[in-house]
Amino acid sequence: MSNIIAYFVLIIAVILGTAANGFAKGANGFTLLIPSLLTAVMIVGCMFTLSIVMKTIPVGITYASFAGLCIIATTIVGIFKFNQMPDFFTIIGLTLIISGVLIVNLLGKTG
Repeated sequence: MSNIIAYFVLIIAVILGTAANGFAKGANGFTLLIPSLLTAVMIVGCMFTLSIVMKTIPVGITYASFAGLCIIATTIVGIFKFNQMPDFFTIIGLTLIISGVLIVNLLGKTG
């Protein structure tokens, strides 16, 4: 698989991971059946897609990219779906996470 396809699959993993986080919030501590089941399905799909990505992109880079992007995406979901506005220091931290993901992927060595 080419790197471009692997990164496309990584984006799918981020979408699934972010959806799992949103459904987990809505599951109310896994006391609601449908959001709990959706959380489980999304997590399994997320891990499956991550395992495909790791065939091409090294595990550390894959997971660093996934975690950073999922944190940013989940924060955006929190803003729009749950009205959770980040404060100044949270925004600084998120900016550092974005910087880290870019550094790992654009400047880091994968071999």
